[in-house]
Amino acid sequence: MAGQRPVFDPDRISVPRPNIGGRTFTVSQLNSLIKRVLSDQLPGSIHLIGEISNLTRHTSGHVYLTLKDDRAEIRCVMWRSTAAAVKFDLKDGLEVVATGHVDVYEPRGQYQFQIKKIEPKGTGALELAFRQLRERLEREGLFDPARKKPIPRFPRHIVLVTSPTGAALHDMLRTLTRRFPCVRISLYPVRVQGEGAAGDIAKAIGLINRRAAEIGGVDLMIVGRGGGSLEDLWAFNEEVVARAIFASKIPIISAVGHEVDVTIADLTADLRAATPTAAAELAVPVLEEVRATLLGNEADLRRNLRHLLDQRRAQLDRLAQSPWLRDPLTFVRHQEQRLDETASRLRLAIADRVGRARHSLHEAELALAAIHPRTLAHTRERRLNTLADRLRQAVAHRLTEARRDLHAREVRLVATSPRTLLRHHRQGLEEIDRRLAKALRNRMALTRTALDALASRLEASSYRKTLRRGYTITRNHKTGRIITAADQVAIDDAVLTETGNGRFTSRVSENPANPPAP
Repeated sequence: MAGQRPVFDPDRISVPRPNIGGRTFTVSQLNSLIKRVLSDQLPGSIHLIGEISNLTRHTSGHVYLTLKDDRAEIRCVMWRSTAAAVKFDLKDGLEVVATGHVDVYEPRGQYQFQIKKIEPKGTGALELAFRQLRERLEREGLFDPARKKPIPRFPRHIVLVTSPTGAALHDMLRTLTRRFPCVRISLYPVRVQGEGAAGDIAKAIGLINRRAAEIGGVDLMIVGRGGGSLEDLWAFNEEVVARAIFASKIPIISAVGHEVDVTIADLTADLRAATPTAAAELAVPVLEEVRATLLGNEADLRRNLRHLLDQRRAQLDRLAQSPWLRDPLTFVRHQEQRLDETASRLRLAIADRVGRARHSLHEAELALAAIHPRTLAHTRERRLNTLADRLRQAVAHRLTEARRDLHAREVRLVATSPRTLLRHHRQGLEEIDRRLAKALRNRMALTRTALDALASRLEASSYRKTLRRGYTITRNHKTGRIITAADQVAIDDAVLTETGNGRFTSRVSENPANPPAP
């Protein structure tokens, strides 16, 4: 392709061998000679394609790495000034195109590739840096829609953070003043491209947040610029700008480039506008439309109020036609008439209730007179006198009978007194105890005699007594069954023989009942 830089191919380089003859060199001289030869014979700028590995960032800012392909590798170094200008993140496994030259590190006699410029292979450096930063900030939540602040509907003070000389400023001012001329507009001039532009933008956002109260309050910020190349818009892809927008307490509309341009600032802002003009349109409403809306609302309110007034007036007219309002005395007289009727019914009810109460009271007086204490006392006194006479006669008769009965009971009581009964019962218990002890001794003697007789009979019939007379019992050792015939055992069977004073085990070696086969 025309204009593309050729990739360095070592196979096309023929290095003439220096004529050093039979000279003798020190190590330092040889390394210096090799460095001069490489510097003289190799191109001053070489494009090297390879995959990054063993990446190391030194505290000094220098970067050390190895570029490799499937057959070889070379050590590389990138000085601090070059490394600081790299927009994307270097990492192991990334395939790059490195531009530089071959150098020799004389103290160690090692050759290395000094990188002056490095780009990702197949992807532009800025594009890769954009993609890497976007993925990292998205993981941190800077693009989360849930944390975005609402844009005020009617902002009173808007601050424009942009270049004072760009066309974007004039477009925004013209749109804002045309749509909503009552809004207050302030400009914070910043650089929007080039070295240090991102820092200016981030500093402006932070300063406006800190000093918003001093300038009468800020409702909205518009941060942006007009269109341009990816390099021109790169200030709005810097991490410092994204974090300043994320930290802002004031809502921010991002207006960078054209509709197709999407920057990190657009993704972080509370609202993204396709262009600066669109940002101004999103920031404020059209005053005429607001006025028309207010007028429409006013008309609706007036119409609703008239309708409500008509309803209330109709209600008032109906009330005015009410006979109670036309002639209030008629209403009062009707109420007085109702009151008289109620009073008459009440008097009749009271009289009836009093009559019933008087009748009940008369009946109660008659009942009370019948049970008056004086009347009851006279009646009870007469009855008590009669009962007293009858009681005295009955008591005298009963007392005579009681004396006779008491004498008889005294005689019986002496005979059946507890002490007498206790003495008789104790004597009876002692007699029963003596008889029970005697019967128990007799019963135990009889039982012991019967038990001795049973023991003698048991001993006499015990097989062990027979064994002590010289007999034995032979059992099958395995089954424990008593052997009563010779055919119940076979040769080599184990048998257990029990005698009068012990046991022994033996094995059958010959059995006439079951002779061994010839």
